[in-house]
Amino acid sequence: MAEMESYDIRQVLKALPHRYPLLLVDRVKSITLGEEIHAVKAVTFNEDFFQGHFPGAPIMPGVLQIEALAQAAAILGIETLELAGTGKLVIFMGIENAKFRKPVEPGCLLDLEVQFLQKRSRVYKFKGKASVEGNTTCEVEFTAMIADPPS
Repeated sequence: MAEMESYDIRQVLKALPHRYPLLLVDRVKSITLGEEIHAVKAVTFNEDFFQGHFPGAPIMPGVLQIEALAQAAAILGIETLELAGTGKLVIFMGIENAKFRKPVEPGCLLDLEVQFLQKRSRVYKFKGKASVEGNTTCEVEFTAMIADPPS
């Protein structure tokens, strides 16, 4: 499949329905349609979740790292299937083998790398890894499906 150039935030917003405060992908560094994506989340102290997780020792919740990986996977799936602008959604079905290796603190760039593992009709399995400066913070496998938005 063809490798595509990076996406800025405007292109990310076209591919994903997510908006602040739940948009967790700021940029796509590279994408190879049908195979993999490398996206980035700039983690700043202004994120709402740092107010309570944890005061005095801010750490990005692991579940939000998984959500950021899922959003990167959604971009990969939507772009691979040429569904951008159709209103189709990529919806979680399952999370497996989640492991959290290191905390993610404000002021870092969170690298999000996701690969397709399986593709079946409307259901897809992905493997994701989040890292900061080459140090893995989270690894996970997850399943998602392409669906119509609720009516």
